[in-house]
Formats: sequence, structure tokens, C-alpha cells
Amino acid sequence: MEMISFSQHGFTPFQQLLGHNKGILEKWVSLEDCIFSSETFSAELKEEVRRTLAFNNGCEYCKAKGAPSKIIMDSRTQLAVNVADMSSKKTHLSNSEFSALKEMFTDSEISELLALICFITACQRFGALLNLVPNCQI
Repeated sequence: MEMISFSQHGFTPFQQLLGHNKGILEKWVSLEDCIFSSETFSAELKEEVRRTLAFNNGCEYCKAKGAPSKIIMDSRTQLAVNVADMSSKKTHLSNSEFSALKEMFTDSEISELLALICFITACQRFGALLNLVPNCQI
């Protein structure tokens, strides 16, 4: 059961928990739209990053949308998933980890990938802290 009530603002259970603060909700949704409408990365890459983070961040609501793929053939997606996984365990990437990123991605792509990882993490941690569950009733 969620730790706070659902607000009347927002379309999803997550948004309705955040909707107690309408201004934050509006900016959050705007940032979410910006990040997920970007064509820098494929939808598959973004989804694999989201799935990996869901299991690392402990958000039951997000975990219910699917487990990470066991086999990823695309090297960019695999590296992005590896970075997402590492980011859940530590706060800094080593020089060798950054070198691997720079071999595969431009600086702009690295910035966007890390922003994606941090945004998804924030969403999932918010959901986990408020005990958002998959079968919630709004």
C-alpha cells in the first residue's frame, strides 16, 4: 500500500503521488517528455536501461513492467545497461569505464545517457520510497 494518498493531479499512479506538488509534477512530466522523446537513443536501449534500474532501485511498480533482457546483442545497448547497473552500486565511474563510454558514445550522448539514468533512478526511488505497487488503485 502506498505511503501517501493519490492526488487528483496526474494520469498515472506515479504522477498522482507526485501530483501533491502540482508545479513539480508539471516540470517533472516536461523533463520526462523531453528525455523520452529524444531520438538520440533507441526505445529499446532506454527500456533496457529502465528495466535494469528498476531491479536495482527496488521499485515494485517499475519491476512489474518487465525484467531486463538476458541477452542483448546491440553493443551500445549492452554498454548503456552496464553503466546503468554500475551507477546503482557506486557514485563514480573509473577512467577505464569512461574510456569505454567514449569509444562507443560522443560526449553529448554520454551526457544524455547519464541524465537518462539519473532521471529514471529518481523516478524509481520516489516510487520505492512511497511503496508504489503494480496493483495500486487510483
